Amino acid sequence: MEIACLDLEGVLLPEIWIEFANASGIDELRVTTRDIPDYDELMQLRLSILDNHGLGIREIQDVIAGLSPLEGAADFLDWLRARFQVVILSDTFYQFAGPLMAQLGNPTLLCHNLEVNDQGRVTGYRLRQADPKRQAVIALKSLYYRTIAAGDSYNDTAMLEEAHAGILFCPPQRVIDEFPQYPVANNYREFQAEFLRASNRNLDP
Repeated sequence: MEIACLDLEGVLLPEIWIEFANASGIDELRVTTRDIPDYDELMQLRLSILDNHGLGIREIQDVIAGLSPLEGAADFLDWLRARFQVVILSDTFYQFAGPLMAQLGNPTLLCHNLEVNDQGRVTGYRLRQADPKRQAVIALKSLYYRTIAAGDSYNDTAMLEEAHAGILFCPPQRVIDEFPQYPVANNYREFQAEFLRASNRNLDP
């Protein structure tokens, strides 16, 4: 049995922090794991910026309420689920992802939790586990799944390395340059073809 392990933001959803940066006008929040590979460093930066601007979970969720999956993402996910078992492995947070998951048919999502105080300020975060994407793939392999992992950024490369096959989807050029061993898909049609190729299946007509 094969299982597809997908990143979420940048693959199926817009980058939530970038969307919030656009809405709030705070350019410093545009930084993502495409820019800073160290996730804790990135999150500490984000928490500091939120605190400095007096922003909390409510403001972020208000922006999320107006977002939709990337164009073509829902159809791609339907296509993938018809052919593979699918699990979403993300460094987002359950407090962010819920409304958008509903628009994707509520696929299985493994991600993290934010710590929010009574005033709605985001005071910290709790990882599901250390090195979560790689560990999830290791666990799935222990259940005798053949794993195909796909993502767009530095924080996805550990699961791509651990999986039986890895695919980059619309990554920045620096990620392509640093990880040339992975094929690159630049749209959902190419993404489908790469999954079939990784699965050694005949390409769909």
